[in-house]
Parts: sequence; C-alpha cells; structure tokens
Amino acid sequence: MLKCGHNYCRECIDRVLNTQKQSFFCPECREEFRERPTLHKNITLRNIVENFVNTQPDPEGSRIFCSHCVDSPVAAVKSCLHCEVSLCDKHLSVHKRSPEHVLSDPTTTLENRKCSIHKKILEYYCTEDSACICVSCCLIGEHKGHQMESLEEASEQKKKKMRNVLQKMATEKEEIEEKVRSLEKHGVKVKTKAAGEREKVTALFKDLIRQLEELEKKILSEISSEREKVTALFKDLIRQLEELEKKILSEISSQEKQLSFSNSDQIQRLEIKKDELSRKIRHIEDLDVVGISYSLHTGLFNLITGVNKGICAEKASDILLDVNTASVKLYIR
Repeated sequence: MLKCGHNYCRECIDRVLNTQKQSFFCPECREEFRERPTLHKNITLRNIVENFVNTQPDPEGSRIFCSHCVDSPVAAVKSCLHCEVSLCDKHLSVHKRSPEHVLSDPTTTLENRKCSIHKKILEYYCTEDSACICVSCCLIGEHKGHQMESLEEASEQKKKKMRNVLQKMATEKEEIEEKVRSLEKHGVKVKTKAAGEREKVTALFKDLIRQLEELEKKILSEISSEREKVTALFKDLIRQLEELEKKILSEISSQEKQLSFSNSDQIQRLEIKKDELSRKIRHIEDLDVVGISYSLHTGLFNLITGVNKGICAEKASDILLDVNTASVKLYIR
C-alpha cells in the first residue's frame, strides 16, 4: 500500500517503481513522492484475498496425494504444516508427533497456513486487524501489543456468529416463503374475483344493449304512430278543403246562372264551414316531440336507475359531485 492509499501486489508495484528513475508517483492517482515510497502491507486486504483463495473449491476430480508415495499415488489423509507435506495412513503413523508438527486436513495450499513474513505456522488471530498471525507477529511483529485469540477460539466464535446469522436467515427465509404463499393465494383470489367481475360487466352491457334496442324500437314506433296520426289529420283537412272548394265553386256557378241571391243561407253555411276549417288549420298539431322526448328520457332514466341498483361499493369512495354539472334529477341515498 502506498502513502496515497492505493493498493497493489508487491511484485507489480516493485516493477513499476523500478522503471521510475528521477521521480516516483502512484500509477493510479499520479501523486508524486520525493523518494522511493516505502511500501506498507495492507493486512486487512491481504486477509480478504487469502480467505477468498482458501474458500475456492478445488477443481472437480482433483485429489491430494501422499508426498512420500512416489512409486504409486496414494491419497493423503493429513497434511503437516511444519514439514509442508501431505501424508497417507502409512506415513502418518511414523510421522513425528512433536508439538511443532501441526496436522490438518489434506491441502495443497500449505503456504497459506504459514505467516508470509516469518514463515511460521499461524496460531493466533489478531482481533484488531482481523488477521491470522504467528508467534513472532505477536512478540516482535506488526501485531505486538494487540489483542489476540487462539485460532480455535476465533474459529469457534466465527462459527457461532455464522450459525446465528444462518439461523436468522433461515427464519427470515421461512417468513418470506410464508409471505410468498400468502401473496400467491391472494393473487389467485384476485384472478378469480376479476374473472367474476368481467362476467358481471359483460352480462350488464349485454342487458344494457338489449334494453337500449327495445327502447329504440319503442321510441321509433311512437314516432311512426305520431307521424301516421298527423298525416291522417292532414289528409282529412285536405279532403274537407277540396270538398268545400267544390261546393263554393258550384254555388258561385249556380248564382251566376240564376242572377239571384235567394240562396243566401247556403252561402252562409259555406262561410261557416270555411271558418271552421281555417281554425283547424291554424291550430293543427305537429308531431308530439315533447311526448316522444319524455318517453325517451323516461326510458333512459329507468335504464340507468336499474344499472345503479346493480352497482355496489364495498368501501368508501372518493367520488365528488360537481354542482355545476350534476343532473338536477340526481338522487343520493
């Protein structure tokens, strides 16, 4: 780690600094240094890398063999961190049992089980730097005076924390699964309810169309009846006018031939008849548009009222009525 805080592997940064003769600078932020910078080990980052490497699974089918069985490969059962060898059952039985010979499960990464500085077996865990260290690191190294634990104690604590985390995650997983099941059930209910509502709306509109068609036929029938009624009245008045005209012409012709006014009563009756027809013509009625409109609006009102009876709100609604546009025949209950 450089003074500017950027991290590199030791081999790479040494190679870069070797190429910088007159001035030294960080390859990333370009901060310059008067002298060749002193490299400091980033222990936390190093431990993260080592732990990551250690947790990576071996390639499929790979096996660790005994280091002493050179004639034919024999699977190892233990590895000695002190000797840096792997042992089968036969060679393990004659292996030295002194305390410095620490045995572990078979591994090919024996170097990772030793201190990279002092090349001694890792026996302690520095809680301040979160690092696995050896005895020399505790006594004379970078971790001198730090609080530390044995690897076994630290491992047990880590396992305990991990078990608690896993137990908590398992509980949360069950809760999430329960919520998912509940949501799925609710989703099924929503789909079923939506299908039912679709059927209701479809049936409602079909019934509305049927009622509208019936109302249309009724109103058209009323219009036809009114038309026929007025037309018949027109025809009757036209007939009466034609008859009156004929009588008047006949009477005029008769008077001209006789050159007398003896038939004045007949003329008077014709005048009275003409006045009656004139009154009828003046007061003749047009189509009863008001009655037809009333029938139409009454039919539509009854239809909408029937629709409203079939609509039910389960909860309070935020519907607001505009007093400027609401119908004067609006009923609220």
